[in-house]
Amino acid sequence: MNENKENGEPTVDHEFLLNLAREKSTMGRAKLTETIMDLFENKGDALTDRERALMFGILRSVVREIEMSVRRGVAQQLAGLGDVPEDLIRILANDEIEVAYPVLTESGLLKDSDLIEIIRHRTLEHQLAVAIRQNISEAVSQALVETGNERVVVTLLKNENAKISQSTMEYLVEQSKRVDTFQEPILHREELRPELAQRMFLWVTAALREFILENFKLDQSVVDDLLEQIASQEGGVQPDQANGLKANELAATLDREGLVTPETLITALSQGEVSLFLALFSRLTGIREYLAKRILFEPGGEGMAICCKAVGLTKDEFAQIFRYSQLVRARRSDRIDEALADVIWIYEDMSREAAAAVLKTWRRNTGYLAAIRQIQSATRRNA
Repeated sequence: MNENKENGEPTVDHEFLLNLAREKSTMGRAKLTETIMDLFENKGDALTDRERALMFGILRSVVREIEMSVRRGVAQQLAGLGDVPEDLIRILANDEIEVAYPVLTESGLLKDSDLIEIIRHRTLEHQLAVAIRQNISEAVSQALVETGNERVVVTLLKNENAKISQSTMEYLVEQSKRVDTFQEPILHREELRPELAQRMFLWVTAALREFILENFKLDQSVVDDLLEQIASQEGGVQPDQANGLKANELAATLDREGLVTPETLITALSQGEVSLFLALFSRLTGIREYLAKRILFEPGGEGMAICCKAVGLTKDEFAQIFRYSQLVRARRSDRIDEALADVIWIYEDMSREAAAAVLKTWRRNTGYLAAIRQIQSATRRNA
C-alpha cells in the first residue's frame, strides 16, 4: 500500500486501492483483500477520521464489484466495528449469506427497520442469522415469528437475549398445539406467564407437564380439572347422550356374552366408535366412563398405558389402542410414532401389580394425576 505523509500522519492512497479493486487478476484481488484486512485489523487504531472516511468511501464504491471471497473478508472485518457507514453495513447485510452472516449476527449498527426488511425479503438463512443476534427487540421477534418457519421460530425461542412481547407469546402458545417443537423452548422463556403455562398443560408431553408442575406451582385440583377439560374440549368426537345410551346398551350385551375383549375395543376405536369404546373400556377396567374419557383424551397416554398393563393387555394391543386414540384426537400421523415412543416405557417398565394398584385407586375416583406421577417415579428408579 502506498502511504503519503501529511503533517506526520499516514494517509491512504485512494487511487492505489481503487486500482486494486478494478484489477481483475487473482493477484490484484488478493492484494486488495490483504490491504483491507491490514487497514482495518492491524492499523485501524492508527487511522485518522479522514482516512477512515476515505476507506469506507472506497469500500462503498467497489463492494458490489468484487468477488464474494473478498466481500466476505470485508464483512468479517467490519461486522464488529461501530463507525462503519450504515449504508455500507446494509449492503453487506443484504448480500449472499456467506457475506451477510457475520454482519447479521454481530453488527450493532443495523436498525430494527433494516432487520425487519431483511427478514421479509431475504432467505431462510438470513432469517436464522437474525434469530441468533444479541438483544433482539420485540418488533424484530414478531417479524421472525411472522415468517411462519418452524426452524426460525425455534431458534428465536432458544435465544435468551431476544425480547418477545406478550401478544407474540400468546400466539406462539396457541401455535404450540400443532407444532410440538415450540413447546419446550416456550416453557423455558422468562416471558411466559403462569396462565399460559397452565393452558399448555392440556397438550404438552408428560415430561413437559412435569416441568410445568415443578416450575409454575399449579394447584393439584387445577391440574386435575385441566385433564378433565381435555375430554370436554375435543370437538367433533364427543358422544352425544343418545349415542352414549345406545353404546352402553351394546356394551352391556357384549359383556353378558363375554365379548368385552381387547380385539373388540381396538375394532371399535379403529372405526371411530368412540362412545362404544368408552363404554367397553369402562367395563373392562372397572372405572367410571367420565374417567375413561379423560384417559382416552389425555395427551401423553400415560393413563392408557397403566390401564392396559393392569388388565393384562399386551404391549402390541396397548400400542394399537394408543395409535387409534391419537387419530381420534386428530393428531398428525407422523407425530404418533414419536408420542408412542415417549409413553411406551411406562408400559414396559412397571409391573402389572403396580399398575393394578393404581387402577384400583382410580376405581375409587381419587388422585388421577398424582398416581401417574408416582408410577413414573417408581419405574424410573427401577430402570
